[in-house]
Amino acid sequence: MTSTLLSLLFLLFSLLTPTLISSSPVLNPQEVVQEVNRKINGSIARPRRNLGYLSCGSGNPIDDCWRCDPNWEQNRQRLADCAIGFGKNAIGGRDGKIYVVDDDGDDDAVNPKPGTLRHAVIQDEPLWIIFARDMVIQLKEELLMNSFKTIDGRGASVHVAGGPCITIQYVTNVIIHGIHIHDCKQGGNAMVRDSPRHYGWRTVSDGDGVSIFGGSHVWVDHCSLSNCNDGLIDAIHGSTAITISNNYMTHHDKVMLLGHSDSYTQDKDMQVTIAFNHFGEGLVQRMPRCRLGYFHVVNNDYTHWEMYAIGGSANPTINCQGNRFVAPDDRFSKEVTKREDTPESEWQDWNWRSEGDLLVNGAFFTASGAGASSSYARASSLSARPSSLVGSITTGAGALSCKKGSPC
Repeated sequence: MTSTLLSLLFLLFSLLTPTLISSSPVLNPQEVVQEVNRKINGSIARPRRNLGYLSCGSGNPIDDCWRCDPNWEQNRQRLADCAIGFGKNAIGGRDGKIYVVDDDGDDDAVNPKPGTLRHAVIQDEPLWIIFARDMVIQLKEELLMNSFKTIDGRGASVHVAGGPCITIQYVTNVIIHGIHIHDCKQGGNAMVRDSPRHYGWRTVSDGDGVSIFGGSHVWVDHCSLSNCNDGLIDAIHGSTAITISNNYMTHHDKVMLLGHSDSYTQDKDMQVTIAFNHFGEGLVQRMPRCRLGYFHVVNNDYTHWEMYAIGGSANPTINCQGNRFVAPDDRFSKEVTKREDTPESEWQDWNWRSEGDLLVNGAFFTASGAGASSSYARASSLSARPSSLVGSITTGAGALSCKKGSPC
């Protein structure tokens, strides 16, 4: 009788877990936008002291927070205090121990060997995960993250490539920083461990670079992503409180999906900041493709697309500020925006806004709703950095080559 009761309680807890770890949406997302803009404008182009550290003054407040510190290697966990936007509270493994990955193998997805990346990410306690040397990690199955983890590739050249890649499913407080993620494949139809106490059957995965499924407080920063089976970074099923920043994305079709489906109403609470990324050569579409939620797209450099840059359906709010959009030469692909399978009579009320974006080579942005109103634009008391500076702000996008004892 007792065991039956315990089993029922465990089942009930399992069903409630996604709700318990989910993050409530910010009631006024415009306040977060204003905070981002204040931080960007505070990163003035001259050195200054900031919390005892020398700031680079680059106009990129994330990088200014840590990159000019020559002792970054001794202060790794300080990075967790540098995020901006909706994912700013993602602390990852800030309050835990350092875990050093010294084995690039992944022979057993159910009983991972200590010292491997899989063994590190499934632990229950907070961990800040670093790498003993350069390595290429070809995973046998999806890497199922546990909560309060940071994967920090600084100081090594770390590639997760050639197999299934990273899944952040129904967990919270994850930071992924400074690694290369590419050539990701589908996995599944296999048992995979996601914690020291649990493993289970996984169906076939999509083959995303980073898949966020019901996750919250997630920050993906300074990664280089390319050529995956499905999306480079996808966030679905009620995921929220996400910042995607300083990444370099290349050679891919459907780059970034934010929102599961038009009918999945839980994604109304999705809030994502996309900042200082370089969308580079060989990209086709979905940078991002949004549904239902609120998306702040600020100071990104769009140098290549084949179909469109930013798309959406189901009435998402898209707030673009200070980006550079360089259209392709194809005269039929000049439009930055695309409303998916929706008549103009419906999408004309969606709030899609462009403020201070630089439109190059015939690029044009079709604003709508409040975003098409000049009074809406004037309501913003602070704006992003000028789009003319985006090229220099995003020069360091992607995984960095950081050397110990020197600014990164």
